[in-house]
Amino acid sequence: MSDIHYVGLPSVACSFLVFILFSTCFFERHRVKSLSPFPRQTFTAWCNSHLRKAGTQIENIEEDFRNGLKLMLLLEVISGERLPKPDKGKMRFHKIANVNKALDFIASKGVKLVSIGAEEIVDGNVKMTLGMIWTIILRFAIQDISVEETSAKEGLLLWCQRKTAPYRNVNVQNFHISWKDGLALCALIHRHRPDLIDYSKLRKDDPIGNLNTAFEVAEKFLDIPKMLDAEDIVNTPKPDEKAIMTYVSCFYHAFAGAEQAETAANRICKVLAVNQENERLMEEYEKLASELLEWIRRTIPWLENRVAEQTMRAMQQKLEDFRDYRRVHKPPRVQEKCQLEINFNTLQTKLRLSNRPAFMPSEGKMVSDIANAWKGLEQVEKGYEEWLLTEIRRLERLDHLAEKFKQKCNLHEAWTAGKEDLLTQKDYESASLMEIRALMRKHEAFESDLAAHQDRVEQIAAIAQELNELDYHDAATINARCQGICDQWDNLGTLTQKRRDALERVEKLWETIDQLYLEFAKRAAPFNNWMDGATEDLQDMFIVHSIEEIQSLITAHDQFKATLPEADKERMATMGIQNEILKIAQTYGIKLSGINPYTNLSPQDITNKWETVKHLVPLRDQMLQEELARQQANERLRRQFAAQANIIGPWIQTKMEEIGHVSVDISGSLEEQMNNLKQYEQNIINYKSNIDKLEGDHQLIQEALIFDNKHTNYTMEHIRVGWEQLLTTIARTINEVENQILTRDAKGISQEQLNEFRASFNHFDRKRNGMMDPDDFRACLISMGYDLVSGEVEFARIMTLVDPNNTGVVTFQAFIDFMTRETAETDTAEQVMASFKILASDKPYITVDELRRELPPEQAEYCITRMTKYIGTDIPPGALDYISFSSALYGESDL
Repeated sequence: MSDIHYVGLPSVACSFLVFILFSTCFFERHRVKSLSPFPRQTFTAWCNSHLRKAGTQIENIEEDFRNGLKLMLLLEVISGERLPKPDKGKMRFHKIANVNKALDFIASKGVKLVSIGAEEIVDGNVKMTLGMIWTIILRFAIQDISVEETSAKEGLLLWCQRKTAPYRNVNVQNFHISWKDGLALCALIHRHRPDLIDYSKLRKDDPIGNLNTAFEVAEKFLDIPKMLDAEDIVNTPKPDEKAIMTYVSCFYHAFAGAEQAETAANRICKVLAVNQENERLMEEYEKLASELLEWIRRTIPWLENRVAEQTMRAMQQKLEDFRDYRRVHKPPRVQEKCQLEINFNTLQTKLRLSNRPAFMPSEGKMVSDIANAWKGLEQVEKGYEEWLLTEIRRLERLDHLAEKFKQKCNLHEAWTAGKEDLLTQKDYESASLMEIRALMRKHEAFESDLAAHQDRVEQIAAIAQELNELDYHDAATINARCQGICDQWDNLGTLTQKRRDALERVEKLWETIDQLYLEFAKRAAPFNNWMDGATEDLQDMFIVHSIEEIQSLITAHDQFKATLPEADKERMATMGIQNEILKIAQTYGIKLSGINPYTNLSPQDITNKWETVKHLVPLRDQMLQEELARQQANERLRRQFAAQANIIGPWIQTKMEEIGHVSVDISGSLEEQMNNLKQYEQNIINYKSNIDKLEGDHQLIQEALIFDNKHTNYTMEHIRVGWEQLLTTIARTINEVENQILTRDAKGISQEQLNEFRASFNHFDRKRNGMMDPDDFRACLISMGYDLVSGEVEFARIMTLVDPNNTGVVTFQAFIDFMTRETAETDTAEQVMASFKILASDKPYITVDELRRELPPEQAEYCITRMTKYIGTDIPPGALDYISFSSALYGESDL
């Protein structure tokens, strides 16, 4: 260029040549498209805005850069880098060397300089000098501006449009006429510093006033020197684009720090919001888990209390209280337990998606801990119900035995009444021989009667012993009465023996006997005993639990009735003896005393007892038939319960299998699976009325004291457990699909990808139980392209990701998490640290005031309460460590 001279050329030609040379001086990406003169005033002011930072400035842009010294200084200030040491000489070659050092530095920044040489700058060529300054402005002030992947001029324009969009009368479309009325500049300032300009008072018809307001405010408060003239902009049809771009770029850089701080604050707020929500869910889980465990802790001692009540009514009230517990108090806790598992799974999914460590509940509040506590509750609950029914059965048996004991005691005591007085009288001392013999025979009959009643006394003692063994509540009364009967019985035996001895002593003295009376007595006594036994049997109480048992009693009663004709013959034969006595007495004119000397039984006694037996037979028939009807009703209850249970039990099992099929079905989207599961859930909820009806039938069975049912293998406990498992399974399966949807949407995977993952999982899920063994999982990974043939270490690493608890299986959710883990786009601890560094102005710590100034109050206080004090020298009070805090957010240390 030093060989080109402009002297002698026409002015038009010279200007054209300079224009051609200048138009090629910019790098390819940012070529100058306007042919207007460079804005000397603007460029000078721009250079001085940087040079004054080094304590100097320029007055004449083409003169003050000729020696290259201030040019090199300008580049050092705007780049922050050191240039080579300048030559100190004042000769032309020294100046050219310095300018070349500056141009070489510009070229090293990727700027392609065309037709701009050091000689033109040293010679004070205005056009070339201004062109060089414009190149520097483009490279160092405009080129690095980037908004939504645009750069340089387009990026700066887009930034201006975004910032001024809300303002009336502002429509930035370019860098010339869009700025003539001054409102766009005022809007830029107001958007970032509303305290400096009252935008509502600006008028579109006062462009000079608007421009001067912007220039003055920018120079005074933003350290942006005045680079433009308001009158020149207003009076020019199309203001200079390069001048406007240069001036506006200063605003971009002035506010860039605020933009970065705002972006950093938004990122921090987003991360903190995720942590706050996760902590809320953790606290909610802990609270719900504590309440459920506390309820279980309070309930178990109640179910373990096996202190039996003394009466049937009190024990039946305990059973009713237990039914209320099963129907009213426990079902909401079942739902809470299910909801707790769902909340835990959802929280873990959110933590994985936000790149946070897994949630570890407090000691003793893991899902497994709650499941174990619940299992313990149900074991105690089952034992409690069995104990209740056993106690009720025992009390029923006790009441029956006590009543039977009372009946037999009454009969025995009625028989023994007066017997001691009879045995102790000494009527034989003044009796005749006939009377003595009669007394002897009478005593023999009494001994026979006494022996016959021995069995009853033994039965009374046996019943008393059984009542004691069964812990009857009024055993003291039973024992006292039994002891009294036994003592009396022993005394009767003693008195009987004494009377026999006395009668035997005088028996030799008395020989006359009335054979007919004796024969009557002999036949009447056993027959009387038989009638007493028959009367006792006909009045005997019974307890049965099945139709077979009552049929057995009916058969025995029928057999007894079959013996009545023979008994009647015996009665007629006995009464025939009495008739014979009367006939002999009438025949031979014997005056009878009317008393049989050999027995206390009179013919009327035999007749009365016989009438009693005949009267009791139909009553016994009626009682047995009534019990038969009751047992038949019980059988109908058994069949009614069994008919429903045999339908409900398989129905629950079928629904469990169908839910399992839906959860592994690869046809259709997750939303379709969700709809199917919701429909299953609704069908299950609608089926609840059948369970309630079965509970009603079960209550009728228990109230009827029915303890077995041969018509079904399903007990109410089986149905209850199955129903609770079904409710929990459908809720858990819906939650798993929801988590899959959440994972799919958060990871950005398509339905087709998810179907492929599911198809691969189902293929290697050989047991069809929704889980893969490690060997099957390895085969699945190899089929998908993983090199695991000899990579035991890599496979072990993967297993720690998909099975952190060492359960020995890989679930579908863990498989999905692993397949999508590498593609997750989540915030990292490093990104949060970088954001805090911006807010802290590159310091390794941040102050409380900075946090409260840059963040919303809630997020600021969250950080202040959790950040630790920064350790270092020469730091202000209250400095906080944001680096360790950022690491703790992602589980790399403890908050």
